[in-house]
Amino acid sequence: MSTKSPECYNTDPKAKCLRVEIVPGHSLLLHHDDFAFAELQAGEKEQSLRMVFAEHEVMIRGHCLRRIEAALQQMELAFICKLPDNQRRLIAEGQPLIREIVVTEIKPNSKRSELN
Repeated sequence: MSTKSPECYNTDPKAKCLRVEIVPGHSLLLHHDDFAFAELQAGEKEQSLRMVFAEHEVMIRGHCLRRIEAALQQMELAFICKLPDNQRRLIAEGQPLIREIVVTEIKPNSKRSELN
């Protein structure tokens, strides 16, 4: 049995893309070169991190997302996923926890479609 706590993100200094696991078995690769900007907002109960790429917007909600933002800033963010409810209690205090991921495709003419 593994004693390692589950993680909702991973970094790699050589990463060229961010792999977003929307749901188990459905992932999306977003090239770091297509990254436009990110916005972190802290609420009373949780944080939201909005990441905008050339053709997709990724919104994650959870706790302690500053580390994920910092990895994105360094272009080392390699992977993000939502943790299942039964694994959330295993996350140590102060560690990032992603509760929700919503990916929206940015289409020309401002039409958007969600991929969640």
